[in-house]
Amino acid sequence: MAKEELLEMDGMVDEILPDSRFKVTLENGHQLIAYTAGKMKKNHIRILAGDKVTLEVSMYDLNKGRITFRHLEKRQNVISRPIRHY
Repeated sequence: MAKEELLEMDGMVDEILPDSRFKVTLENGHQLIAYTAGKMKKNHIRILAGDKVTLEVSMYDLNKGRITFRHLEKRQNVISRPIRHY
């Protein structure tokens, strides 16, 4: 039996929810709840509100997704602190 086909989409993290879940808005305006993939947890990749991410979404349930990649562009709608050099 073949593995389930997943849709790969880009979106922006709007809100951080409890239990390491995130509310993400896709480029087409659809909102869904997403969690981080195991490799991202293993490598301690942080995701904050305003980050642009790539998600895998099942064709059968478009309200849940798995975050597989965080893009390195500047965060939007987030006030950044100055970098301190020690």
